[in-house]
Amino acid sequence: MNSKKQATPADQSKGLEQKQPKNKTVSAQTAPDLKEFPAITPAGQSMAELNAMLLAAKSGGAARLPDAAVAETPESQGDGESAPQAPARIYAPEEQRCGLIAIVGKPNVGKSTLMNALVGQKISITSRKAQTTRHRITGIRTREETQFVFVDTPGFQTKHSTALNKSLNKTVMGAIGDVDLILFVVEAGSFTLGDAKVLSLFKPGIPTLLIANKLDRVHRRGDIAPWLRDMQERHPFTEFVPMSAKKRDDIQRLLGICAPYLPQQPWFYGADELTDRSEKFLASETVREKLFRFTGDELPYTSTVVIDKFDEEPSPKFGRFMRIAATIVVERDGHKAMVIGAGGERLKMISTEARQELEKLLNAKVFLEVWVKVRSGWADDAARVKSFGYE
Repeated sequence: MNSKKQATPADQSKGLEQKQPKNKTVSAQTAPDLKEFPAITPAGQSMAELNAMLLAAKSGGAARLPDAAVAETPESQGDGESAPQAPARIYAPEEQRCGLIAIVGKPNVGKSTLMNALVGQKISITSRKAQTTRHRITGIRTREETQFVFVDTPGFQTKHSTALNKSLNKTVMGAIGDVDLILFVVEAGSFTLGDAKVLSLFKPGIPTLLIANKLDRVHRRGDIAPWLRDMQERHPFTEFVPMSAKKRDDIQRLLGICAPYLPQQPWFYGADELTDRSEKFLASETVREKLFRFTGDELPYTSTVVIDKFDEEPSPKFGRFMRIAATIVVERDGHKAMVIGAGGERLKMISTEARQELEKLLNAKVFLEVWVKVRSGWADDAARVKSFGYE
């Protein structure tokens, strides 16, 4: 472990993402050279373990998760034959283990994808567009005696000091201040000024795992070992976890790594609960995800969605019928036209896909109305930001 004084974000950003020598070649079957790597991490990881982890996570080494991010448990994986299942064991409170795990990182490093995979169902919205997560999203996964309570946070904002960004950063700071474990998510092989600024927020004493995500995109695995060595010099990470959030084996391995860090105490939630957020909140997030998916980089990330109506009505025909009205809030008339699209086609696509996903999520027939309104400067108005549901 490095005993040097922790570097400042400015110091940490120097020399980031340096190119490796071009004459160095590494076979996909060759273990990375870890001779210069510290013998162990604080948690006792050996060089051999890291070596095996990198090789096991090589591209194509495990099945990818579907878009819905439904992670299978080890018991559900097999040769397709259905085996008789033993009755689920009931764990007494004194046998249970439970704790809070914060998923933290700069925007667009795969935090929401990781959250959904860990929970086993879509809870947090995903998008190629950065800065789409706005709230503290809690996802719950109960596996055997352990209940994992994951907190997906917004990416820490560093560019603009708007009321919205201040609210998002407040959410991040609140999440990492009172947890049992931090998952610091970065892209494998990369460390930018944005990563450094997030890392500088961490308080000493909370175990922190370095999640080197998107490992499947790294073609030269031999470059990862020296990068991990450099990362250990930046912060005393408890363990390193090179992985891809879209691989089932990696998700199951991460759950096993996290479990021992959680205290022995009764579960916070029921064994079948997946999130503490309301259905109304999930409806607004679903519409916002489709908004960003169909507008891409054209629409500023300051656009948001407000749910005006969320009513359940009796329906002998459908069993459960939900009537939902949502308003997409943008800052300019030009943005409104962009969302509506030619002849209203883009808004129709946003509404249709949101309704279809909500019907699966809510297990109900859904009638969804979506409107678009202009609220100029809302993201820099603290009162309006709060009125839209932000902290």
